Amino acid sequence: MSTTEKEINQQVRKGSFLQENSKSLLFIAGAIIVLIGIYIWYQNVYLKNRAEEASAKMYKAEQFLGVDSLANKAINGEGGYPGFEKIADEYANTKSANLANLYLGGIYLRKGEYKKAIESLGKYSDTGSPVADPLALGLLGDAYSELKDYKQAITYYKKAADKASNKFTSPLFLKKLGLVYEVQKDYKGAADAYNKIKTQYPQSQEAQMIDEYIARAEAQAK
Repeated sequence: MSTTEKEINQQVRKGSFLQENSKSLLFIAGAIIVLIGIYIWYQNVYLKNRAEEASAKMYKAEQFLGVDSLANKAINGEGGYPGFEKIADEYANTKSANLANLYLGGIYLRKGEYKKAIESLGKYSDTGSPVADPLALGLLGDAYSELKDYKQAITYYKKAADKASNKFTSPLFLKKLGLVYEVQKDYKGAADAYNKIKTQYPQSQEAQMIDEYIARAEAQAK
């Protein structure tokens, strides 16, 4: 068979394949178009509506947030108003649910329910906030510290201090980091954390009396 005949036969076979499978190919193409349409609807309509609904339901739980005696209402809700727990569960993948997990972590920590705090804070996703993101990491550090899991506490305090360098959250978690190092008798690590507050965040509240902490840690490190 000549080269030309082979090429013709190949083209015929290709054409035959397309003809025999045209219905299947059309079905696949149609399915892809449908899936794309569903995805666009899910992102731009379904999730948007759920996000707006969740946001509208958050305000009552937020009102309970700052009052210790109302902590259970903030978690579980009241009457027709859902609490943070329900919002976090039923409106997953929304900003409100993400924030609800952060709120829950703080409330559980305040109630002394440290494992629940870790569970909720572990579900929080970074938002780019220079306050909320390091706060979530710092609260995890607090929970692990209360459970005396100092290795994990150190890890999260370091992450919290480095997450968004500012004079509000960074020195706060550096000080807590130093205190955990002292509990671990790592006085050099403690002194380093305290000195970082003094040199990098001299205008912070924590820096005002940090010399005492530095002196104590350095004396123990000798």
